[in-house]
Parts: sequence; C-alpha cells; structure tokens
Amino acid sequence: MSIHGFNLVDILILVVYLAGVVVLGTLLGRKQKDARDYFLADKSIPWWAVCFSVVATETSALTFLSVPAVAYTTDMWMIQLTIGYLLGRVVIAAVLLPGYFRGELTTAYALLEGRFGLRTRRFASIIFMVTRALADSVRVFVAAIPLKLLTGMPYWQAIMVTGIVTLIYTYYGGLRAVVWVDVVQLVIYVIGGFGALFVLIHAVPAGWAGIVDAAREADKLRIFHLQGGFADTSWLWTGLIGGAFLSMASHGVDHLIVQRLLAAPSLHQARKAILWSGALIIGQFALFLCVGLGLFAFYQGQEFRTTDEVFPLFIISEAFPHGLTGLVIAGVLAAAMSTVAGSLNSLASAATHDIYAPLAKRENDPEHLMKIGKLFTLFWAIILVGGAILFQLVAEGAPVVVIALEVASFTYGGLLGGFLLGVLFKRPDQRDAMTGIATTIVLMTALWGVQQFGLIPRLVANMWFALIGTIITVAVGLVSARLRRSGNE
Repeated sequence: MSIHGFNLVDILILVVYLAGVVVLGTLLGRKQKDARDYFLADKSIPWWAVCFSVVATETSALTFLSVPAVAYTTDMWMIQLTIGYLLGRVVIAAVLLPGYFRGELTTAYALLEGRFGLRTRRFASIIFMVTRALADSVRVFVAAIPLKLLTGMPYWQAIMVTGIVTLIYTYYGGLRAVVWVDVVQLVIYVIGGFGALFVLIHAVPAGWAGIVDAAREADKLRIFHLQGGFADTSWLWTGLIGGAFLSMASHGVDHLIVQRLLAAPSLHQARKAILWSGALIIGQFALFLCVGLGLFAFYQGQEFRTTDEVFPLFIISEAFPHGLTGLVIAGVLAAAMSTVAGSLNSLASAATHDIYAPLAKRENDPEHLMKIGKLFTLFWAIILVGGAILFQLVAEGAPVVVIALEVASFTYGGLLGGFLLGVLFKRPDQRDAMTGIATTIVLMTALWGVQQFGLIPRLVANMWFALIGTIITVAVGLVSARLRRSGNE
C-alpha cells in the first residue's frame, strides 16, 4: 500500500484516533444491563451532549467534503437552507417532541402505535430502515474517498476500515458510546475544518482578503437567492420552506435523530438540544462553505473530475502541513463514523422494538432484547458496508450530497404526514394513515423518476419533496377517513 500524502506523524494521529474511539466506546458500554440502556442510554444524556450528537450525526462526511464543493461550484446559498433547518426544529420542539415524552417510548414509531395501531408502527419502521440503509450506505462510501486518495487502497478496503472500527464501538457501547464518541468526533472535525481554513488563508495570496476578492469576482458571496422558482434548489423559499419541512421530517420522525432526543432526561432538555443543534448547524455550514471559497481561490476555479474530490486533493497537496493532514482525515472519518454509528444503533433499535419484540412476544424482556439488538447491529453493519461497496458503481460524476438527500426525499414526506395525521387530527385511523403514507411514497418516487430521467421538465426541486409528500399524506388520509365514515353511515 502506497502512502501519497501521509508521513509518520499523520499515520500516528489516525491510528491513535481510531484506537481511541474503539477503546472509549467499549469502556462506556461495560455497565449496560438491558435494552433501555443499550438503545436509550437509560435516558441519562445531558442536553448539550445530545445536541452535539445530533449535529455530528446529521453532518457525516457529506458536509465535510461536499459542502465545500457546493461553494466551490456555486456560492453560499446553503446558508439559507440551514435557516430553514432551524425553523423546522422550532416546529419539532413545539408539536412533535411532547408526544415522544408521554409514556416510555422505545422508538419514534411507537408513537404511531399508540395512535393508529401496531401495523402502522411496523410499516413506518420498515420505511425508516430501508431509507436509512440506502442513505447511509452513501455516507460510508463518501468517507472512503479521502482514504483512497491518500493511501491508494481500493474503495472497498477503505469502506471496510471505516465500517469495522465503527461497528466495534457501537456493538459494545450502545447509544451511550455512540453519543459520547459523537461529542469527541464533532470537536475533531470542527478543528479539522478550522485547520483547513487556516491553511487556505496562508496559502492564497493576500490571505483572507484574497479569498474574499476571488469569491466576490466570481459572485460567490451570495446567500439569498430571491429569484427562482420551485425547480431551483438555491431559491430562497426552497431553502426556508422546503428546508424547514425536510428538517421536520429528518429530525422529527426519523428514528436516527429522535432516538438521541429520547435519551435526554426530560422534554425540556430535549427541546434545548434540538433548538441549539439548529444554531450550531448554521455555523458549521458557514465554516465549510468558507473552506469551499478558499479552495476556489487556491485552485483559481480549476475544474475537477468530480467536485467531491476537491477538498481531499487539497488535503494531500504540498500546502497542507503534516500532522494537520492526519487530523483533517481523522475529522473526515469522525464525521462519517458518527453517522454510521448512529445508524447502526437506531436501525438495530427499530428492528428490535418495532419488528422483533412484538412478533416474539418479548416486549417485557429487556435483557433478551439487548442481546437481539446486538445481533441486529451486526446485521445492519453488513448491509451498510455492502451497500457502500455497491454504491461506487453508480457514483461517478454525481455530487453525493444531492444523491443522499434524494434517497430520503422519497419517504420523508410520507412519514411526517403520518405523524401529523396522528397529532393534529382525530378522525383518521390505521387504514387511513397507511393508505396516505403508501400513496405518498409511490407518487414521490414516480415524480423523482420522471424528473430524473427527463421524461418531463423539472417541476420542483427535491428539497420540496418532504412538504409535497406531507400534504399528499394528510390529504389522502383525511379523504380516506371521510369515505370510510360515509360508507359506515
């Protein structure tokens, strides 16, 4: 194996990081006693750690690598998207979180069982598991990009390294390990981002002023795009409204994030965690967009084979000092591993509590469910790593941040609409909710397909899919309830 951008110091930093997260995660799991501890950390995680974990989980390597690429090729429009993310979190805190803290819910979809029935819970959980497995296979693949460029190892080997290390500490440590390792990883990759920006400022002639001048000359300082329409991802209202509904879905009904909020000791602390995470994500996106502006100035707008390789190529360039190279690559892995670890634990939690426990009639056997949960953790690790290896076959030339968002966009509206049917309306029952969710998934997948393959002109950006899907689900559910009621009269 050849080493293209590493020296001994870089290798040592990376090895210490990988060994450190394994040891920390394993130690944190020593006193686990049952499924509540393994999947919810016994509801003992302070709000600030939940907040950091939420941010680390939603970031992944996509933010680290693809957000700078967005600024490199366009401008700062993603800031308006993060404002929409914050608005969505406000709605989550006010509307959805109270329902999660009534009683002892084990997963996000247990709330649907209480309102509609067990079949709706299973249906929603299966949708979550399929969506999460596809989306996070993409994220595992992204983490392999810098490892491949630095070491020359094939993608599949780089994917295996990331997957195996993450599996070890997640398997032994459960959610407590996932959250606290997330806190460490957030600090590492933010330091890496600031380190990269610091190097760029010193590598570009005239420093920060040179970066700003190059960005201004290329019209890359724009944040708010007032002109546009529903087909434009960078349009202001796409970011504010589409982003808000996407955030409501991803953070309000996706068990990957809801699981962390359920680990907070109280509703008040969960609300603080979700709201502060919105503020942090704005700052984080701003940081990595500024890195993208610095890369644009450094490379003078040079074109690359794929934009997602711009940042990794800079990391292994001569401008990047040894030691910091190792830290930034550790940051990329930290961003990827935080999401993968969260996915493994949340997928195992959903499979255990939503599918296995009701079928096996073992809901009241938490010790047994913890053992089953660990087996599901192994199962989902195989799925994510295998999916990431397959993804490289279709990844050429496409910004992976867009692909990952598209995978989730098919189902998020259906799930969010199902929750809103249960929270805001009394008339719909189980059949109505499942009909609305299923109809939405079919229609949104069809809409994406005909737009993606050019069968019709592009009508709406994928960022609107969560809102459109929510409207369809609620509308179909209410119509179904009215027809059912009319038929019974």
